[in-house]
Amino acid sequence: MLKNRQVGLVGTGNMGEALIKGLLHGHVCKPEQIFCSDTRPERLKVVRETYGVKGTSHNIEVVKHSEILILAVKPQIMKQVVSEVAKYLDLSKLIISIAAGVPLDAIESCAKKELKLIRVMPNICVSVREGVSAIAGGKHIHKEDLMIAKTIFDSVGKSLFVEETLLDAVTGLSGSGPAYIFLIIDALADAGVKVGLSRNDALILASQTVLGAAKMLIETGEHPGKLKDLVTSPGGTAIAGLHTLEEGGLRTTLMNAVEVATQRSKALGEMMKNNLTNS
Repeated sequence: MLKNRQVGLVGTGNMGEALIKGLLHGHVCKPEQIFCSDTRPERLKVVRETYGVKGTSHNIEVVKHSEILILAVKPQIMKQVVSEVAKYLDLSKLIISIAAGVPLDAIESCAKKELKLIRVMPNICVSVREGVSAIAGGKHIHKEDLMIAKTIFDSVGKSLFVEETLLDAVTGLSGSGPAYIFLIIDALADAGVKVGLSRNDALILASQTVLGAAKMLIETGEHPGKLKDLVTSPGGTAIAGLHTLEEGGLRTTLMNAVEVATQRSKALGEMMKNNLTNS
């Protein structure tokens, strides 16, 4: 689907580099199809030498030579970037933004023209090609455009389509979710140390247990409650541990965390929208 298409990335930070790596390792693109830009010469040097892609410090050069443009910049500088390259943006280019909290209509308002836009919310796990990304298309997007975006983000994990209005909820769940899981793993490892395991062994046991449980859930397609029941024998250890977790409010606490993070994402999105639309 991306055969012979020129893909441009404005920004080669963690997310930008993860996408370059995924596109190449997944054989979605060849190095000569990718053109990236960054304001940091040392960063460009590393990316060019590591992946064999083209690179420049000039965003406009990337935009002019790209059919598919990925805006992999921080939300705080989106206005600056869009204003800089707006002259070279039009409906012939597919533009994908991964800037958290920046609505599609705000990007159009900043560019002062209608654009073919897709907004994507990936999470940090794209860096190990196990991310999950939510894709929301703008008003000028066709099915083929959405499938191009899916091909790109499937190269760094899994992706799904949602309405743009749900991206704050996605941020609260999967965008912030790795932090919740890191905290859980850290707590499990602490617990292992408390009951006598070495720190290293406890961390391996905790992290692999989370990985294995997630993989089992995905590959079996079973409801998590059913898989939980497979582990909990009558009067056994797992049910005793689960009782303590329920008593401590783990389920409610996680639900509250996602809700609060979602509300925070909405508030930040409003701030970003005001920043882009106010001259």
